[in-house]
Amino acid sequence: QVQLVESGGGLVQPGGSLRLSCAASGSSLNYYAICWFRQVAGKEREAVSCISSSDGRTIYSDSLKGRFTISRDNAKNTVYLQMNTLKPEDTAVYYCGAVYSDYLSSFPRVPPDYWGQGTQVTVSS
Repeated sequence: QVQLVESGGGLVQPGGSLRLSCAASGSSLNYYAICWFRQVAGKEREAVSCISSSDGRTIYSDSLKGRFTISRDNAKNTVYLQMNTLKPEDTAVYYCGAVYSDYLSSFPRVPPDYWGQGTQVTVSS
């Protein structure tokens, strides 16, 4: 079992930055990579980025690489998503998900076994 809790969403102006947090807990954490996803209303959820639990390897959506950075603090069991130069089209509900490590190579079609509740990010002036 893995439990995930996101935080850090909110309203930001275009060009601004936000950092999302995903606090993870559970006995099976070592078997899972943590990924960030986002979903715009009426559209499919898309994978944004993942970070491996074993070696810290990171993967990004090609369209977001360079603006978003994923990182982790192992001592806090927390994964972060630093989002810079935000655009109105980044407005979405952002979720973190736990993906079994063996499936990480399937990015962006990674299948999470566990989801957080989501946090709203709104980019607007």
